[in-house]
Amino acid sequence: MYSLNRAQIIGNVVADPEIRQTTSGQSVTTIRVATNRRYTDGSGTQQEQSEFHNVVCWGKLAEIVGQYLKKGQKVYFEGRLQTRSWEGQDGNKRYTTEVVAENMIMLSPKSGGGAPDFSDAPASEVAGKGQSGDDNQESAEPEEEKIDINDLPF
Repeated sequence: MYSLNRAQIIGNVVADPEIRQTTSGQSVTTIRVATNRRYTDGSGTQQEQSEFHNVVCWGKLAEIVGQYLKKGQKVYFEGRLQTRSWEGQDGNKRYTTEVVAENMIMLSPKSGGGAPDFSDAPASEVAGKGQSGDDNQESAEPEEEKIDINDLPF
């Protein structure tokens, strides 16, 4: 049997990312992202619910996130869920679940002189580099093909 652990979120950056180095020199960045859900409750009233997600980025992705993302920007992250545990100062066991990011796409429009807008590029070209080691692999975009309405079979 196979299993799947995949998370995709689109939301707003809550605070500027925190970038640091591990003792071995690898970059790691943590960032908080808020997602919103709108729904109508049983009485017909519009409701809004916010969720806050901890996202962890490693390597080249960590450096890109630390350099280009700022509070308030809209962003897409894709990765896997991971739960960690530790003992708190009070002696109780604590848990946190976070998204370990593998890809990122910046969705906020480019503002005058600000960070570059990578939203048109595939996520694997923007931020997935450095994760799998195929930095030198070229990606071929399929050419857009025009469709003639007379060619349709229906």
